[in-house]
Amino acid sequence: MSLARVRSARGALGAAAVTLLLAAAPAVPTAAAAEGETVTVDTTVRLAADGTLTISGTYRCTGATGPVFVSSDISRPDSTVRHGIGGTRAVCDGAEHTWSNTGKPVDPLDAGPAHVQAAVVELNPHGLLLLPRFHTVRQQDVTVAES
Repeated sequence: MSLARVRSARGALGAAAVTLLLAAAPAVPTAAAAEGETVTVDTTVRLAADGTLTISGTYRCTGATGPVFVSSDISRPDSTVRHGIGGTRAVCDGAEHTWSNTGKPVDPLDAGPAHVQAAVVELNPHGLLLLPRFHTVRQQDVTVAES
């Protein structure tokens, strides 16, 4: 297997791990980010005809030494069930960047109000494990709208 394929597979596994961590963990309050680190969530989540959701926004982070991802999950305001929606590789260079995560929840969501949690998460090696370091987290009410 080529080095590029190994790196690509490792990045995909990292994004999947972050998404699972974020979706499985209890709701994280808005994190106290380092100065200048932010994550925003657009107020509208796009819903495709096949049930695929697209959540987007912007982020800014600094000081990362491991792989970093913007991860997101979505839930209905009256539900404790959260659906992990994608994980986008992030660049922590201090500049503002856009992010967009796309995924199809197992239990489809219809148009209407929802709640999104987005996080900028760095994976740091600790022995055989990759442990998450949350740079910044944001929770926001949104509207799911058909696109």
